[in-house]
Amino acid sequence: MRAALVEDFSRPPRYHETPRPEPGEGEVMLAVRAAALSNLVRGQANGSHYSSTTKLPFTPGHDGVGLTPDGVRVYFISPRPPFGSMAEYTVVSQAMTIPLPANIEDEVAAALGNPGLATWGSLLGRAKLQPGEVVLVNGATGIAGKQAVQVAKYLGAAKVIATGRDQKALAEVAALGADETISLNQPAENLERSFRSALHESGVQVVLDYLWGSSAEAILRAAAGHASLEGEPRIRFVQIGAISGNTITLPAQLLRSSGVELLGSGLGSLSAAAILQALTTMYAAESRVRFAIDINPLPLAKVEEAWNRTGDERRIVFIP
Repeated sequence: MRAALVEDFSRPPRYHETPRPEPGEGEVMLAVRAAALSNLVRGQANGSHYSSTTKLPFTPGHDGVGLTPDGVRVYFISPRPPFGSMAEYTVVSQAMTIPLPANIEDEVAAALGNPGLATWGSLLGRAKLQPGEVVLVNGATGIAGKQAVQVAKYLGAAKVIATGRDQKALAEVAALGADETISLNQPAENLERSFRSALHESGVQVVLDYLWGSSAEAILRAAAGHASLEGEPRIRFVQIGAISGNTITLPAQLLRSSGVELLGSGLGSLSAAAILQALTTMYAAESRVRFAIDINPLPLAKVEEAWNRTGDERRIVFIP
């Protein structure tokens, strides 16, 4: 079969012939229909993600859409290493598959999987969002952030506040349902003031953070209290992505003086069962309400030239 193959963490995968996998006990071989290129997959392929393997070579791809031998179309996660989803065939545990509604196209279903983990998984599995709560999405202009705005509203959030640097993109997020936007392109004092207003006046209960870095520091500083005898309101801060950097400065008193609860959402903090449960909910909703996702479908044969492509916000989806 033909597949993408990572042979060196410093180079993009190559497309060439490789042996077809054979399923073991409890596994199913899938004919892959579509596999999306996400930051997670890029990180695993260059060795920078915490879930990366150290063994080379391997086929990249954490999830995708495939057909079972009896013709059932499924979404799947976690193929057995060294096999990935960017191949004509892969093998996964039967438990790592969920059937897909008939009215969702292969490319759309594949593209929604990773941002679905970052949105539905975060809101349902980690934040435990309740209808009527207020949500702040830090970094709402990316693929997952835009979807998070829509999903939070779909799940009953009373108000969604979105942050971003690009004013045009923030306007697009407002059109998707954000009730309020905060520009990250403002002086630090003004930004912290905006966050303090959001947290203490709008009553934010859930923060979805796709950025980390300086904006996350500003949110946490804004949450700090002043030894109120009533106690500060509980804020579930869910860390999902680190586009602005992997580390922050976090003085101990910021946690002691606030109601902030720091949570992470990703592989490891969510079980596979919780991920699939959240994505099952997502695909059921997608079959009724379309969530924003721009797609650039490409043949898998172009994997090497497309791997490091930038400047296009569409999610690349490889078709074997």
